[in-house]
Amino acid sequence: MKISCFSILVTVSLLFASFTASAKQPVKNAYLFAYFVGNGEDGLHLAYSYDGLEWKALKGGKSFLTPTVGKDRLMRDPSIVQGPDGVFRMVWTSGWWDRGIGYASSKDLVHWSEQQNVPVMEYEPTAKNAWAPELFYDKKSKDYYIFWASTVPSLHPDAPDSATEKGLNHRLYCVTTKDFHSFTPAKLFFDPDFSVIDGAILQKGREYMLFLKNETLRPVQKNIRVTATFDLQKGFVTQVSPPITGKYWAEGPSPLFVGSYIYVYFDKYRDHKYGAVRSKDGATWEDVSGKVSFPKGMRHGTAFQVSSAVLDTLLLVR
Repeated sequence: MKISCFSILVTVSLLFASFTASAKQPVKNAYLFAYFVGNGEDGLHLAYSYDGLEWKALKGGKSFLTPTVGKDRLMRDPSIVQGPDGVFRMVWTSGWWDRGIGYASSKDLVHWSEQQNVPVMEYEPTAKNAWAPELFYDKKSKDYYIFWASTVPSLHPDAPDSATEKGLNHRLYCVTTKDFHSFTPAKLFFDPDFSVIDGAILQKGREYMLFLKNETLRPVQKNIRVTATFDLQKGFVTQVSPPITGKYWAEGPSPLFVGSYIYVYFDKYRDHKYGAVRSKDGATWEDVSGKVSFPKGMRHGTAFQVSSAVLDTLLLVR
């Protein structure tokens, strides 16, 4: 069979054009959501999205990591941050009445280090709990911030309706670390005039935004608010915004940049479903709960951006 030089030239040109076109294809943004289901006994679950709206479970909805620390052996409220060294670090609520939290690290979100208990509130024997720890890496100080909600009765009186609220009156506490081997002493991190849980930080330029749940039962709040600071060491203004969520009970805010928007995802825990609001300026919020979809049974955690290569690896895990 004879093949003309013209045919070869056309074939090579088509291959080159195809390669050039594929090389110009933009890399997709990839987002992950670390979450738990049920009471958190089976551990870490991950979902992914390319647009921040449609979220699908990875690994067929099966757990990536089973909890081994804590009195109750739970893995609730997982918070994951990827550090400048590429390592993913995670903290979580290990038990309902623990004074410590869980910690583990991973290079690929599949293979994890040995789990550790970080005794963040052991110094305070009257502390009732350590709930919903959250991680934030501050590029300015090169510190990892771990902050969580605790009730210390000697510092804050019982909340109203204590029978319903189990006598809990939370404030946010914090430690910092550079290596997850040594930690600063725990200190009061955010002390408003109401019970507060579920803090999460997003940095917008020079500004740090703290999203949180106002836990007040009477008059009923149970909504998401926001405050801000330009200096983490000085702390956040305790005069918080009006609610950015609607007339439903919401908790577990998780902020994420998606394109020109700040999305804040949250658990509509009374309705057994997830919701979201978004904003372009961090001041005016649009409820987009009707536009988002999540895996069945998802409970709150943390959304974060990853490289498409990280997600491609996770998509192969069965």
